[in-house]
Amino acid sequence: MMNERMVQAISDEVHRRFPDLKGKKPKVQPLRLSEGRSISKVSTYLLIYQGQATTSTRKVLPYSVRVVANEKGEILKISMSH
Repeated sequence: MMNERMVQAISDEVHRRFPDLKGKKPKVQPLRLSEGRSISKVSTYLLIYQGQATTSTRKVLPYSVRVVANEKGEILKISMSH
């Protein structure tokens, strides 16, 4: 499992890109990626952050930020969805 220090380093980058997520803890789960037809030997993890933004019309818009990172704590991909 990914250690707390790596999760914190990834969270620091997420908080830099999405300041309103500061203080939010991610849900961490193992992720299996395939490389061609074989399964990757490097462990990967999915970190999911939940946030919400308020629009100019005062509607609350929930969103999530998903981060794929390897066992070394390197971010492979960041995506956001509403």
